Amino acid sequence: MTYHPGAYEPAAGHSGAEKSAFARFADAYGWRAYAIPVLVVVTALVIWSIVNTPAGETVGTTSRGTEGIEDTTDEPRVTVPDMPEGQVAMTELPPGGPFTEQGKGTYRPVGSLGMNHGKGEEKVVRFSTEVEDGIDTTTFGGDDSFAAMVDATLSDPRGWTNDPRFRFEHVSSSDDPDLRIQLTSVGTTRETCGNDIGLETSCRIYTEADGDRVIINESRWVRGAAPYNGDLGMYRQYLINHEVGHALGYAEHEPCGEDGKLAPVMMQQTLSLNNKDLFQLAPEEVYPDNDDTCRANPWPYPRPAAV
Repeated sequence: MTYHPGAYEPAAGHSGAEKSAFARFADAYGWRAYAIPVLVVVTALVIWSIVNTPAGETVGTTSRGTEGIEDTTDEPRVTVPDMPEGQVAMTELPPGGPFTEQGKGTYRPVGSLGMNHGKGEEKVVRFSTEVEDGIDTTTFGGDDSFAAMVDATLSDPRGWTNDPRFRFEHVSSSDDPDLRIQLTSVGTTRETCGNDIGLETSCRIYTEADGDRVIINESRWVRGAAPYNGDLGMYRQYLINHEVGHALGYAEHEPCGEDGKLAPVMMQQTLSLNNKDLFQLAPEEVYPDNDDTCRANPWPYPRPAAV
């Protein structure tokens, strides 16, 4: 997402006629039959949060070059309202709900297991979803809402599995996952990512002791980011796709390629959609010193190829 100072980056014996309608639905759709109700609840909570935000407040949700993100139609699938000038500086969190300043540094497993999606011709990522102990998730749907958003994002056809090289499988935290996706408090995020510059960003980090981890900053999960102008669900999808992109091997960030186009998912969209802004923040990064400004985009493939 972001600034990455330390990133490198039916039961047996029952006939079909005897099954209930739900059982037949579950047979047909597998884990999705159980995930759909959870996602409905998560969506309702996001809508409720947006509707009940006081007026004037914002609630706080790699691509391969330009492949998969060309804006070739007049009706883009990804739209975000224009952000009024001067509302929230890129170094600030938008206003919104409460978040945890400091968690305990340990994590609890969350969510249902079994989601699997993608062909995996080159890489199968077995991932777990975890929440840091000390974080109270009840204000944004509970522990399982975090896991459900991760599952839904990683299985979306606009996501990384549009590339047949990749496959994701949701496994237990105790089952030696390849990647741990962890919702983490502000304090622990700063310590883990090596980021104490006040931007409240997230990161992907690998160590021999803890393996491969995606650290999702809870303050951003709750508050979002100014470039997404209050679209919390869309921003959360971006967070997941951006940091998982680093874990897939897309270590470098990407600049806005052309003014007005959809931003590459590996652009640091949490901070800005403007090249000059990001250049001034980190001149050593990939951003040119120009005024090209892209539109918010959470997906590696916002217009996925037909299967």
